[in-house]
Amino acid sequence: MTAQEAQWLTRIIADEALEVLFQPIVDTGQQVIYGYEALVRGPAASPLHSPLRLFEVATQAGKLVELDILCRRLAIHRFAALDLPGFLFLNVMPLTIVERDFREGLTLGFIRDAGIPAERVVIELTEHVPIHDYALMRQAVDHYRDMGFRVALDDLGAGHSSLRHWSELRPDFVKLDRHFISGVDQEPAKREFLRSIIGVARSLDCKLIAEGVETAGEHLCLWELDRGLALLQGYYFARPNAKPPLTLAMPLPGTAPLKAIAGRNARTICRQVPEVAPECSVPKLAERFRRHPELRCVAVVQAGKPLAVIRRSHFLALFTNPFSHALYAKTRVLEVADHRMLVAEAEMPLEALSQRLTDSHDIEQEDFVVVNASGEYLGMGNIVDLLREITAIQVRQARHANPLTGLPGNILINETLSDYLHSGEAFAAAYVDLDNFKAFNDVYGYAHGDHVIISVARLLQAQVESVGGFTGHIGGDDFMLLLPLAHWEKTVRQILAHVEAIAPGFYEAADRAQGGIRIENRQGVVSFFPFFSVSIAVKPVAAHACCEALDISSDLSELKHQAKKIAGNSLFVERRGCCIAPQHRGNAAAAMER
Repeated sequence: MTAQEAQWLTRIIADEALEVLFQPIVDTGQQVIYGYEALVRGPAASPLHSPLRLFEVATQAGKLVELDILCRRLAIHRFAALDLPGFLFLNVMPLTIVERDFREGLTLGFIRDAGIPAERVVIELTEHVPIHDYALMRQAVDHYRDMGFRVALDDLGAGHSSLRHWSELRPDFVKLDRHFISGVDQEPAKREFLRSIIGVARSLDCKLIAEGVETAGEHLCLWELDRGLALLQGYYFARPNAKPPLTLAMPLPGTAPLKAIAGRNARTICRQVPEVAPECSVPKLAERFRRHPELRCVAVVQAGKPLAVIRRSHFLALFTNPFSHALYAKTRVLEVADHRMLVAEAEMPLEALSQRLTDSHDIEQEDFVVVNASGEYLGMGNIVDLLREITAIQVRQARHANPLTGLPGNILINETLSDYLHSGEAFAAAYVDLDNFKAFNDVYGYAHGDHVIISVARLLQAQVESVGGFTGHIGGDDFMLLLPLAHWEKTVRQILAHVEAIAPGFYEAADRAQGGIRIENRQGVVSFFPFFSVSIAVKPVAAHACCEALDISSDLSELKHQAKKIAGNSLFVERRGCCIAPQHRGNAAAAMER
């Protein structure tokens, strides 16, 4: 520690000059953001910008506890100010909670000041020094649980005796060190380790969180590994940010994305319910409730902005004795209103609104206020309408999804392709077909064949949706991809490379050694079939293309036959064709690539 660093540390603590960032933790099973880990950085221009150096210097200066408590307080208040959904994961030093917080209840005071329920806060134990007194540590952890907090153990596999921590403290969450996640799709040993850890976590009723997910391959591998690894975190989803995303930027593998939900938002289910002014009298509102028995909730609005809500059940409960009418005769409605209300912007997607309602443990969820971008009152929404809308979309999606992979089937593929064309934006359509798959099915059986189809489907989803594209399942071993024009080539080449890498793993050792399978037909002739591969036919479509979805489907079918003439994993691209801007129409020219 230098004198300059010591001065900077003193100044940072005195001025509270820390930047709080949040990184999402995603739930791949529910397709939502599960929570956020709060992270801090020192001033950008200081030698203590890096959190590692910041805490190292604080330890050397004897100010680790003071810095840790400051970080915690700032993170809690920033989380509340941003109104983030889900859980808040707070990095906490074990030394801090046994020395000061345990005695003084600092964290509980911070969250009460911020208006966050303890049930939404996870104390994430992060080590900078080893734990020596496990009995005291267990007592502190139990103390936090009694107050409603959950407990997480950070960086399993790194630091000081983390396996013993798990055994002694029995945390609700365990975060796996990024060492075991990096390159997991390429290293079988890491996958075996994770499988064993998943088994331990399941037996202890503990949730695992995989940190450091940075690539589509890692994401896909973890998703396929086991349903026990549903919580993921890393740059692949989002980097730490002062204003993190409220919803996922991409659908996750596992279920088909709700295409129809994309254009549906809170405005869709907003009902125009006339508001009341703050000075409105209680008897006047009582008369309105009496005349309109279907009215459940009314917003109190002043200058266009909602201040509170009045719920029918609570309001009518005021009049349970004979003196109530006289008691409230001159009372204004604002005095009896509930200021704890859920407010949703009209453009908030339905899936984000659903998550917001789910996370609002301390607010009655039946009715919510809908406002415009300026925060002005538009009307009321109801959870029943939200559930009805989402259910109708899910039923339709399920009806037209492929039953094996859950991906959109032909009807939804055609609708999406038409939507792409009508948008007027350039894109690339790709047809993906498996080669040598029938031979694999004949030898290994349909159950193994289905496993191949599902694995390829998830691989396609992970790669395509990471660039904002669309994946559909035509049927059998045929898929349709719609990709942004700027990203299609890199995405397709990644798919080819991944299929080539994973294909041998589906074969038994003897077949892997010879590079494929031998099959004898009815005439006794033995044929050799290499590992299954993919043939991909691509048709770039220019902006404002002058064609229909049927034209593209027909062209791709022809291109696919050309691609399948090339042995192994292959790509066949039509560089020009009918689906170009009218002013550039010309002869088609096809290009083959390996």
